[in-house]
Amino acid sequence: MTRRRLRSIAIEGHTSIESAKVPLSDLNILIGANGAGKSNFISALALLGRLVDQELNLFVGQVGGASALLHGGLKGNARVKLTLDLAPYTYGATLMPAAGDELIFEDEWIGLPSGERFSLGQGHRESRLPNALTGQEESAAQHIVNVLRGCRVFHFHDTGAAAPVKQRGYTSDNITLHPHAGNLAAVLLRLREDDISTYKRIVRTVRQVAPFFRDFVLIEEKERLRLRWRQEGGDVVFPANALSDGTLRFICLATLLSLPDLPDVVVLDEPELGLHPYAIVQLADMIRAASRESQVLIATQSVTLINQFELNDLIVVERAHGVSTFDRPDPDRLQAWLADYSLGELWEKNLLGGRPQAEQG
Repeated sequence: MTRRRLRSIAIEGHTSIESAKVPLSDLNILIGANGAGKSNFISALALLGRLVDQELNLFVGQVGGASALLHGGLKGNARVKLTLDLAPYTYGATLMPAAGDELIFEDEWIGLPSGERFSLGQGHRESRLPNALTGQEESAAQHIVNVLRGCRVFHFHDTGAAAPVKQRGYTSDNITLHPHAGNLAAVLLRLREDDISTYKRIVRTVRQVAPFFRDFVLIEEKERLRLRWRQEGGDVVFPANALSDGTLRFICLATLLSLPDLPDVVVLDEPELGLHPYAIVQLADMIRAASRESQVLIATQSVTLINQFELNDLIVVERAHGVSTFDRPDPDRLQAWLADYSLGELWEKNLLGGRPQAEQG
């Protein structure tokens, strides 16, 4: 089967991104200073995932309304414009503010291989992509939906007492891992019952960074269950609360990146948070493996994680005059440096860019 990929995304008018076109490869590592625009780029991808699920205005409401997404707010002719190259098709959407601090479609279209553009209309509140069309347009729409559906930003940062991953969940909620891993136990139980080799691989991976860990305890009670586990050398059953924050996050990451049915596009926001350097190295191995099946995009601040990848994997995010830019490093300029220094060292020496700088304008 031909692999589906997002070859590039052009973004205009979204938060700090005034106008940028970013070519994408199988593995994309965004680096940059705090506030440079990494999270804003990831927000645009999250918007696309919710758009094809026809949850655009639910997403808009959750992030604070249209005024929070538009570059420069609601003033002037504010619009969010997204153009995607999903060879052999293209897709575009222009979103304009409407009453109630919502966004509506000023334009939505599909581009065919012939160069012909097929309009999906204007004025609608939710995408018309998922609706069945006819002929070549239907095939194109389905291709685009398949790439973007499931495009979620996974961030397993919440490990507090009330974190979703520590709560009881429905056993039936096991199809795909949620962005906050609230159904982690249900997904692990499904894998143990239906794909034991993947389940055992996850357990082995967790043991590499947490040698005290023996196995998960996944027992359904009245169609619900919660994450529990045992340690080596004992039979005591521990709750998820007994895991360190870093270990729990690593379990979430190991499960996600081991899934045999990953989405076509996987987005991770600072996955290194709270992890030991050794665990970060293991995480990088899983990310590379996942990128052979799915397109992976990561925003990170970790020198250790950057050191595990290649120069052409990096996208450097800068911010000047209140506007974010996205550029691949120049390999010719850095070739001599790479003979003696790691990528992380080059970043620390400010040879890659992506370092804090005074805002101008």
